Amino acid sequence: MNTKPDSSASEDLGVDFAEALAQGWLPIREVARQTGVNAVTLRAWERRYGLIVPHRTAKGHRLFNAEHVQRIQSILTWINRGVAVSKIKPLLETPQPPEEPLQDEWQRQRHALLLAVTQLAERQVDDLINQAMALYPPRTVCEQLLLPLLAELQTRWQGQFGAQLEQVFFHTWLRSKFGSRIYHNNRQLRGAPLLLVNHSQSHQEPCLWLTAWLASSADCPVEILDGPLPAGELALAVERLKVRAVLVYSNHALDLSQLPRLLNAIDCPIIIAGPAASIHQARLSTGVSTLDVSWAEDPLAAYRELSRRELL
Repeated sequence: MNTKPDSSASEDLGVDFAEALAQGWLPIREVARQTGVNAVTLRAWERRYGLIVPHRTAKGHRLFNAEHVQRIQSILTWINRGVAVSKIKPLLETPQPPEEPLQDEWQRQRHALLLAVTQLAERQVDDLINQAMALYPPRTVCEQLLLPLLAELQTRWQGQFGAQLEQVFFHTWLRSKFGSRIYHNNRQLRGAPLLLVNHSQSHQEPCLWLTAWLASSADCPVEILDGPLPAGELALAVERLKVRAVLVYSNHALDLSQLPRLLNAIDCPIIIAGPAASIHQARLSTGVSTLDVSWAEDPLAAYRELSRRELL
Protein backbone atom coordinates (compact mmCIF):
# COMPACT_ATOMS: atom_id res chain seq x y z
CA MET A 1 0.00 0.00 0.00
CA ASN A 2 2.86 2.34 0.80
CA THR A 3 4.01 3.18 -2.71
CA LYS A 4 5.50 6.56 -1.88
CA PRO A 5 8.90 6.79 -3.60
CA ASP A 6 12.02 7.26 -1.58
CA SER A 7 12.41 10.92 -0.71
CA SER A 8 15.86 10.87 -2.24
CA ALA A 9 14.26 10.55 -5.66
CA SER A 10 13.10 14.16 -5.52
CA GLU A 11 16.30 15.61 -4.08
CA ASP A 12 19.54 16.66 -5.74
CA LEU A 13 21.79 14.04 -4.15
CA GLY A 14 24.47 14.02 -6.80
CA VAL A 15 25.31 12.09 -9.94
CA ASP A 16 27.21 9.42 -8.00
CA PHE A 17 24.12 8.73 -5.88
CA ALA A 18 21.96 8.18 -8.96
CA GLU A 19 24.63 5.97 -10.54
CA ALA A 20 24.91 3.89 -7.37
CA LEU A 21 21.14 3.34 -7.29
CA ALA A 22 21.28 2.20 -10.91
CA GLN A 23 23.98 -0.31 -9.91
CA GLY A 24 21.77 -1.82 -7.21
CA TRP A 25 22.85 0.06 -4.09
CA LEU A 26 20.06 0.85 -1.64
CA PRO A 27 19.34 4.16 0.12
CA ILE A 28 18.81 4.05 3.88
CA ARG A 29 15.04 4.45 3.60
CA GLU A 30 14.76 1.31 1.47
CA VAL A 31 16.97 -0.67 3.85
CA ALA A 32 14.77 0.45 6.72
CA ARG A 33 11.71 -0.76 4.82
CA GLN A 34 13.24 -4.14 4.05
CA THR A 35 14.63 -4.86 7.52
CA GLY A 36 12.22 -3.05 9.83
CA VAL A 37 15.13 -1.14 11.39
CA ASN A 38 14.48 2.57 11.06
CA ALA A 39 17.05 5.03 9.75
CA VAL A 40 17.70 6.59 13.17
CA THR A 41 18.61 3.18 14.62
CA LEU A 42 20.81 2.27 11.64
CA ARG A 43 22.75 5.51 12.07
CA ALA A 44 23.11 4.84 15.81
CA TRP A 45 24.48 1.34 15.15
CA GLU A 46 27.02 2.86 12.78
CA ARG A 47 28.11 5.83 14.93
CA ARG A 48 28.15 4.22 18.36
CA TYR A 49 29.23 0.67 17.67
CA GLY A 50 30.53 0.41 14.10
CA LEU A 51 28.14 -2.46 13.42
CA ILE A 52 27.52 -1.32 9.85
CA VAL A 53 29.77 0.71 7.59
CA PRO A 54 27.73 1.84 4.57
CA HIS A 55 29.18 3.33 1.44
CA ARG A 56 29.10 7.15 1.42
CA THR A 57 28.55 9.37 -1.61
CA ALA A 58 30.49 12.58 -2.15
CA LYS A 59 27.68 14.43 -0.36
CA GLY A 60 27.76 11.99 2.56
CA HIS A 61 24.61 10.01 1.81
CA ARG A 62 24.59 6.40 2.99
CA LEU A 63 24.19 3.53 0.54
CA PHE A 64 23.85 -0.17 1.33
CA ASN A 65 24.22 -3.43 -0.56
CA ALA A 66 22.92 -6.98 -0.05
CA GLU A 67 25.76 -7.81 2.35
CA HIS A 68 24.80 -4.87 4.56
CA VAL A 69 21.19 -6.08 4.62
CA GLN A 70 22.34 -9.59 5.59
CA ARG A 71 24.52 -8.15 8.35
CA ILE A 72 21.53 -6.23 9.71
CA GLN A 73 19.52 -9.45 9.78
CA SER A 74 22.35 -11.10 11.73
CA ILE A 75 22.35 -8.21 14.21
CA LEU A 76 18.62 -8.68 14.71
CA THR A 77 19.14 -12.38 15.35
CA TRP A 78 21.59 -11.64 18.18
CA ILE A 79 19.31 -8.93 19.59
CA ASN A 80 16.41 -11.36 19.70
CA ARG A 81 18.60 -13.81 21.61
CA GLY A 82 18.95 -11.22 24.35
CA VAL A 83 22.38 -9.80 23.51
CA ALA A 84 22.95 -6.10 24.18
CA VAL A 85 23.61 -4.21 20.96
CA SER A 86 26.88 -2.93 22.43
CA LYS A 87 28.21 -6.52 22.60
CA ILE A 88 27.19 -7.75 19.15
CA LYS A 89 30.12 -6.66 16.96
CA PRO A 90 32.56 -9.47 17.90
CA LEU A 91 29.73 -12.01 17.66
CA LEU A 92 29.14 -11.12 14.01
CA GLU A 93 32.49 -12.71 13.20
CA THR A 94 31.73 -15.87 15.22
CA PRO A 95 30.68 -18.77 12.98
CA GLN A 96 28.98 -20.63 15.85
CA PRO A 97 27.02 -19.31 18.87
CA PRO A 98 29.08 -19.23 22.08
CA GLU A 99 28.73 -22.26 24.31
CA GLU A 100 28.08 -20.33 27.52
CA PRO A 101 24.55 -18.96 27.98
CA LEU A 102 24.13 -15.31 27.13
CA GLN A 103 22.94 -12.75 29.64
CA ASP A 104 19.44 -11.65 28.72
CA GLU A 105 19.74 -7.92 28.17
CA TRP A 106 15.99 -7.65 27.69
CA GLN A 107 15.31 -9.20 31.08
CA ARG A 108 17.59 -6.63 32.67
CA GLN A 109 15.79 -3.78 30.92
CA ARG A 110 12.35 -5.13 31.85
CA HIS A 111 13.41 -5.38 35.50
CA ALA A 112 14.64 -1.76 35.46
CA LEU A 113 11.39 -0.58 33.89
CA LEU A 114 9.25 -2.57 36.29
CA LEU A 115 11.07 -0.99 39.21
CA ALA A 116 10.64 2.49 37.72
CA VAL A 117 6.89 1.92 37.27
CA THR A 118 6.46 0.74 40.86
CA GLN A 119 8.23 3.92 42.02
CA LEU A 120 6.12 6.10 39.69
CA ALA A 121 9.41 7.42 38.32
CA GLU A 122 8.19 8.97 35.07
CA ARG A 123 11.52 10.43 33.98
CA GLN A 124 13.28 7.12 34.53
CA VAL A 125 10.60 5.23 32.60
CA ASP A 126 10.92 7.73 29.77
CA ASP A 127 14.73 7.56 29.72
CA LEU A 128 14.75 3.75 29.65
CA ILE A 129 12.25 3.59 26.80
CA ASN A 130 14.08 6.31 24.86
CA GLN A 131 17.33 4.35 25.13
CA ALA A 132 15.65 1.22 23.81
CA MET A 133 13.96 3.09 20.97
CA ALA A 134 17.25 4.67 19.93
CA LEU A 135 19.03 1.32 19.58
CA TYR A 136 16.40 -1.21 18.55
CA PRO A 137 13.68 -1.46 15.87
CA PRO A 138 10.09 -0.79 17.00
CA ARG A 139 9.00 -4.41 16.51
CA THR A 140 11.89 -5.64 18.63
CA VAL A 141 11.18 -3.11 21.39
CA CYS A 142 7.54 -4.19 21.37
CA GLU A 143 8.24 -7.94 21.28
CA GLN A 144 11.18 -8.12 23.67
CA LEU A 145 10.47 -5.27 26.08
CA LEU A 146 7.02 -3.70 26.13
CA LEU A 147 4.68 -6.66 25.69
CA PRO A 148 6.55 -8.85 28.23
CA LEU A 149 6.65 -5.88 30.62
CA LEU A 150 2.89 -5.41 30.32
CA ALA A 151 2.40 -9.11 31.02
CA GLU A 152 4.59 -8.90 34.13
CA LEU A 153 2.74 -5.83 35.32
CA GLN A 154 -0.65 -7.48 34.82
CA THR A 155 0.50 -10.33 37.07
CA ARG A 156 1.78 -7.88 39.64
CA TRP A 157 -1.46 -5.90 39.60
CA GLN A 158 -3.65 -8.85 40.59
CA GLY A 159 -5.09 -7.94 43.98
CA GLN A 160 -2.14 -5.84 45.15
CA PHE A 161 -2.56 -2.62 47.10
CA GLY A 162 -1.46 0.29 44.90
CA ALA A 163 -2.06 -1.70 41.71
CA GLN A 164 -4.61 0.74 40.30
CA LEU A 165 -2.28 3.66 40.98
CA GLU A 166 0.58 1.98 39.12
CA GLN A 167 -1.68 0.93 36.27
CA VAL A 168 -3.17 4.39 35.75
CA PHE A 169 0.31 5.94 35.99
CA PHE A 170 1.90 3.64 33.41
CA HIS A 171 -1.01 3.55 30.99
CA THR A 172 -1.28 7.35 31.09
CA TRP A 173 2.44 7.67 30.39
CA LEU A 174 2.31 5.13 27.57
CA ARG A 175 -0.66 6.80 25.88
CA SER A 176 1.03 10.20 26.09
CA LYS A 177 4.40 8.87 24.90
CA PHE A 178 3.18 7.01 21.85
CA GLY A 179 0.45 9.50 21.09
CA SER A 180 3.16 12.15 20.77
CA ARG A 181 5.27 9.93 18.51
CA ILE A 182 2.30 9.18 16.29
CA TYR A 183 1.34 12.87 16.11
CA HIS A 184 4.82 13.91 14.95
CA ASN A 185 5.01 11.03 12.46
CA ASN A 186 1.63 12.00 11.02
CA ARG A 187 2.93 15.51 10.37
CA GLN A 188 5.56 14.00 8.04
CA LEU A 189 3.33 11.50 6.24
CA ARG A 190 0.80 11.65 3.42
CA GLY A 191 -1.78 9.23 2.12
CA ALA A 192 -4.83 7.39 3.39
CA PRO A 193 -4.59 6.70 7.12
CA LEU A 194 -5.17 3.53 9.09
CA LEU A 195 -8.10 4.07 11.48
CA LEU A 196 -7.88 2.40 14.90
CA VAL A 197 -11.05 2.32 17.01
CA ASN A 198 -10.95 1.39 20.68
CA HIS A 199 -13.83 -0.89 21.68
CA SER A 200 -12.11 -1.87 24.94
CA GLN A 201 -13.49 -1.20 28.38
CA SER A 202 -10.66 1.25 29.05
CA HIS A 203 -9.83 4.50 27.24
CA GLN A 204 -6.15 3.88 27.98
CA GLU A 205 -5.76 0.46 26.38
CA PRO A 206 -1.96 0.14 26.01
CA CYS A 207 -1.97 -2.45 23.23
CA LEU A 208 -4.10 -0.19 21.04
CA TRP A 209 -1.40 2.48 21.28
CA LEU A 210 1.40 -0.03 20.68
CA THR A 211 -0.40 -1.22 17.55
CA ALA A 212 -0.79 2.36 16.36
CA TRP A 213 2.88 3.09 17.06
CA LEU A 214 4.07 0.03 15.10
CA ALA A 215 1.96 1.07 12.10
CA SER A 216 3.11 4.69 12.38
CA SER A 217 6.76 3.57 12.58
CA ALA A 218 6.24 1.86 9.20
CA ASP A 219 5.42 5.27 7.67
CA CYS A 220 1.67 4.70 7.78
CA PRO A 221 -0.51 7.68 8.78
CA VAL A 222 -2.64 6.72 11.77
CA GLU A 223 -5.92 8.05 13.13
CA ILE A 224 -7.10 6.88 16.57
CA LEU A 225 -10.63 7.10 17.95
CA ASP A 226 -10.17 6.18 21.60
CA GLY A 227 -13.72 4.99 22.24
CA PRO A 228 -16.45 2.85 20.63
CA LEU A 229 -18.70 4.17 17.88
CA PRO A 230 -22.13 3.08 16.63
CA ALA A 231 -22.21 1.57 13.16
CA GLY A 232 -23.45 4.69 11.36
CA GLU A 233 -20.86 6.99 12.91
CA LEU A 234 -18.01 4.55 12.25
CA ALA A 235 -19.06 4.46 8.60
CA LEU A 236 -19.09 8.27 8.63
CA ALA A 237 -15.54 8.33 10.03
CA VAL A 238 -14.39 5.94 7.30
CA GLU A 239 -15.96 8.16 4.64
CA ARG A 240 -14.63 11.46 5.96
CA LEU A 241 -11.12 10.25 6.75
CA LYS A 242 -10.86 8.19 3.52
CA VAL A 243 -9.06 5.43 5.40
CA ARG A 244 -7.07 2.55 3.94
CA ALA A 245 -8.33 0.11 6.60
CA VAL A 246 -10.05 -0.07 9.98
CA LEU A 247 -8.63 -1.86 13.00
CA VAL A 248 -11.14 -2.45 15.81
CA TYR A 249 -9.34 -3.22 19.07
CA SER A 250 -11.09 -4.76 22.06
CA ASN A 251 -9.73 -6.34 25.23
CA HIS A 252 -13.03 -8.05 26.04
CA ALA A 253 -15.87 -9.92 24.37
CA LEU A 254 -17.85 -7.88 21.83
CA ASP A 255 -21.62 -7.70 21.38
CA LEU A 256 -22.03 -10.26 18.61
CA SER A 257 -25.57 -9.13 17.86
CA GLN A 258 -24.26 -5.67 16.92
CA LEU A 259 -20.94 -6.55 15.33
CA PRO A 260 -22.16 -7.67 11.85
CA ARG A 261 -24.10 -4.41 11.53
CA LEU A 262 -21.03 -2.46 12.62
CA LEU A 263 -18.75 -4.23 10.13
CA ASN A 264 -21.22 -4.22 7.23
CA ALA A 265 -21.20 -0.43 7.39
CA ILE A 266 -17.49 -0.32 6.50
CA ASP A 267 -16.36 -0.50 2.88
CA CYS A 268 -12.64 -1.19 3.39
CA PRO A 269 -10.39 -3.91 4.89
CA ILE A 270 -11.17 -4.65 8.55
CA ILE A 271 -9.02 -6.17 11.29
CA ILE A 272 -10.42 -7.28 14.64
CA ALA A 273 -7.55 -7.06 17.14
CA GLY A 274 -6.93 -7.81 20.79
CA PRO A 275 -8.31 -10.59 23.02
CA ALA A 276 -11.66 -10.23 21.25
CA ALA A 277 -10.07 -11.77 18.16
CA SER A 278 -9.28 -15.04 19.91
CA ILE A 279 -12.62 -15.02 21.76
CA HIS A 280 -14.78 -14.62 18.66
CA GLN A 281 -12.68 -15.63 15.65
CA ALA A 282 -14.27 -19.02 14.96
CA ARG A 283 -17.83 -17.72 15.23
CA LEU A 284 -17.24 -14.45 13.42
CA SER A 285 -15.37 -16.12 10.57
CA THR A 286 -18.73 -17.66 9.68
CA GLY A 287 -20.96 -14.73 10.60
CA VAL A 288 -19.10 -12.12 8.54
CA SER A 289 -17.59 -14.39 5.91
CA THR A 290 -18.61 -12.08 3.08
CA LEU A 291 -16.65 -9.17 4.51
CA ASP A 292 -12.99 -8.31 4.19
CA VAL A 293 -12.20 -9.19 7.84
CA SER A 294 -9.10 -10.68 9.45
CA TRP A 295 -7.94 -11.23 13.02
CA ALA A 296 -4.96 -10.41 15.24
CA GLU A 297 -4.56 -11.19 18.92
CA ASP A 298 -1.87 -8.65 19.83
CA PRO A 299 0.03 -5.65 18.38
CA LEU A 300 2.69 -7.78 16.70
CA ALA A 301 0.09 -10.01 15.07
CA ALA A 302 -1.80 -6.91 13.93
CA TYR A 303 1.40 -5.49 12.42
CA ARG A 304 2.08 -8.76 10.59
CA GLU A 305 -1.48 -8.88 9.27
CA LEU A 306 -1.32 -5.28 8.06
CA SER A 307 1.97 -6.08 6.31
CA ARG A 308 0.62 -9.29 4.80
CA ARG A 309 -2.33 -7.43 3.35
CA GLU A 310 -0.01 -4.70 2.02
CA LEU A 311 -1.75 -2.04 4.11
CA LEU A 312 1.54 -0.59 5.39
